[in-house]
Amino acid sequence: MKRAHIRFIHQKKWSTPIIVFTIFVVILLLLLILTNPTSSFKPKSSTPHSKSVIFDEILPELPRLAYLISGTKNDGVKMKRLLQAVYHPRNYYLLHLDLDSLDSERLELAKYVKSEFVFRDFGNVKVVGKSDLVTYKGPTMLASMLHSIAILLKLPKSWDWFINLSASDYPLMTQDDILHIFSYLPRDLNFLEHSSNIGYKEFSRVRPIIIDPGLYHLKKSGVFWAKEKRSVPASFKVFMGSEWVMLSRPFLEFCIWGWDNLPRTLLMYYTNFLYSLEGYFHTIVCNHKDYQNTTVNHDLHYIKWDNPPRQYPINLTLKHFEDMIQSGVPFARTFATNDPVLDKIDKEILRRSHGVFSPGAWCVGTSSLGKDPCIVYGSIDAVKPSASSRSLEKLVLKLLDTENFRSRQCK
Repeated sequence: MKRAHIRFIHQKKWSTPIIVFTIFVVILLLLLILTNPTSSFKPKSSTPHSKSVIFDEILPELPRLAYLISGTKNDGVKMKRLLQAVYHPRNYYLLHLDLDSLDSERLELAKYVKSEFVFRDFGNVKVVGKSDLVTYKGPTMLASMLHSIAILLKLPKSWDWFINLSASDYPLMTQDDILHIFSYLPRDLNFLEHSSNIGYKEFSRVRPIIIDPGLYHLKKSGVFWAKEKRSVPASFKVFMGSEWVMLSRPFLEFCIWGWDNLPRTLLMYYTNFLYSLEGYFHTIVCNHKDYQNTTVNHDLHYIKWDNPPRQYPINLTLKHFEDMIQSGVPFARTFATNDPVLDKIDKEILRRSHGVFSPGAWCVGTSSLGKDPCIVYGSIDAVKPSASSRSLEKLVLKLLDTENFRSRQCK
């Protein structure tokens, strides 16, 4: 009995500190896990931005953009260069040379797309086979864009935003920069410069009635003006702005498929409207309650005008380079064919050599000896943002700031 009593006391003397120490260690481990659950278990990623999920940390999914690149006679070379500058295998690209261009020029563009093995592998570059006749001042330009959007909506993989560019446009940053920044934005935002304060345009655009022969002729000609004037609409409010837009897929599905009659009503109204592309989408988005709060009042382009402004913007040159880069916008226009400023953008911003794609994280080949690094490609879900993405980030933050965002919507 005495030994048993001594053994019992001996066990109690040593077991108590061990139990206390064990509980302390368990509590400490629980605190470390709860305060930093992923620090010790986070796998290393080989890509700067991918769709991997790391416990509760989820990187935003990269968007997919749908580009329309349009041109007219003698624009084939410019369109090819622009396509190479903005290409990324995640996106879609639709090329349209209007009916005024030569058949040989359209054929040459189609042959280039077919011959480029990257385009064949990803199947994301298309050429409009049946070209539209486009009159810049008339509604045929709007009709052509709606035609292109309808084609893009039929493509198998869904895209998030539509962007229209002309052969005279050029990017001021890489697709990696653009995809990275826009991956953090709601997919229903619509970027288009717009205003209902149309001023003198009431008498030069809203009241006049024009007829575009391009709607029913095969040869381009000027628009006809009716002698009569019409009144300002009372059933909807007219908005006008830039024809260069970045529009969301949900909004464009509404414009094309139109479960509400507003898109069709406005399409008939803008059929007799001068420069209808500068008002159609703007008026729809601001006259429908489901979309008027999705607008961002900016066209994402750097454009320089004469003072006073003329019909067309001035061509950008080397003297505008620094101002363009500081603007933070992803695109600029207009540029003359092979202007030296384009070479400077290629070299210093896009890191692109002549005749090849702008390299991104998807390009894993070598660029030594002038080789195209995009000949060998890796994951299309990887992006590697450059310093230019910070300037775009600043612009977007400014546009979405509470003081600027709501106060500039549909005003």
